[in-house]
Amino acid sequence: MATTFRAKTPVRVLIVDDSNLFRAFLKRAISGNNIEIVGSAANTREARKILASEDVDLITLDLEMPGEDGLSFLRGSLANCPIPVIVLSGITQQGAKTAIEALQAGAAEVFAKPRGAVAADIESDEIRQLRQTIRSLGVVRMRRRSRDAAPAMAERPSKPVTPAPAARVSPAGWIIGIGASTGGVQAIQEVLKDMPANCPPILIVQHMPVGFTAAFAKRLNGLCDIEVREAQDGDLVQRGVALIAPAGDHHMVLSPQGAGQFRVRLQAGDRVCYSRPAVDVLFNSLARYAAPRVAAVVLTGMGADGAEGSVAIRHAGGKTFAQDEATSQIYGMPARTWETGGAIARVPLGSVTETLLATIAQAISEPRMTHRGFRRSS
Repeated sequence: MATTFRAKTPVRVLIVDDSNLFRAFLKRAISGNNIEIVGSAANTREARKILASEDVDLITLDLEMPGEDGLSFLRGSLANCPIPVIVLSGITQQGAKTAIEALQAGAAEVFAKPRGAVAADIESDEIRQLRQTIRSLGVVRMRRRSRDAAPAMAERPSKPVTPAPAARVSPAGWIIGIGASTGGVQAIQEVLKDMPANCPPILIVQHMPVGFTAAFAKRLNGLCDIEVREAQDGDLVQRGVALIAPAGDHHMVLSPQGAGQFRVRLQAGDRVCYSRPAVDVLFNSLARYAAPRVAAVVLTGMGADGAEGSVAIRHAGGKTFAQDEATSQIYGMPARTWETGGAIARVPLGSVTETLLATIAQAISEPRMTHRGFRRSS
């Protein structure tokens, strides 16, 4: 997926939800401030009629509807649609699971449905964030491109870096850091599915609402050779394990434990780049405690989170990359990372895994060691 932008006129929104009460609440909650509701549909049949007659910039989509559900609509009629879709889902176990499937099917973002929506505070943090996301995504036109057409990795000359003190180098080996936001569910799956079972430990920040990261980790765990799970405070950083920072009130950071061992800690803190957990907070801790044995990548997403942390890793001697524009659903975070000098190369999504492992293998400089030296499980 790649991104184009249109002029910043009012964002024209179509609401698709089978609840009359929720449609009325959502219309009241998000209207105004450069957002215009151009249609309200109780089912996918009504949604198709509105899409055929109205110029729509963004769709909010309920997943649980009678007849054709939202996920089927997303996978069918909206599969090749350039209009961004924000999924509004319950945070029950099944609701979170279906929402992750919707993100993998191409939805741009997911938000938890407010409970008691009729009486909900339309100035809550969640509603303000929803309005801001609508305004940001509403100027985006997403289009599909063949991954085969993606340009080769673009290199830039390396600028001088300050080596990390020897005391900060982990004798246990390397750590991989991954940061992503909009479009990251698909991108992270693409990166992790080819990771061999004995790969270096992986720490991930994916911007996602509270209640959804556990379902995301569980789904990835069933698709990958490596173990993937939502991080808990004090988890040991281990080879063959990817830890996803839980959404909520904490940032995830690396913490040295002596003898070359690390754990992750969940620390309370303010939002950074409007996010919590933030990629920058994780990456800064990687730069401080694990560099230069760090390989990190910033994947698709809106905003600038990850750029400053990538610069810190690179200055500490680590290896940093950004997803290229052609394969990014939203070329925001990777663009900022590249522009600030936080990445040594822009890499097509399909080459990210190989690039990370080959970079680490080259740095280790063991005889005949290539990325294939990380053996896949049988």
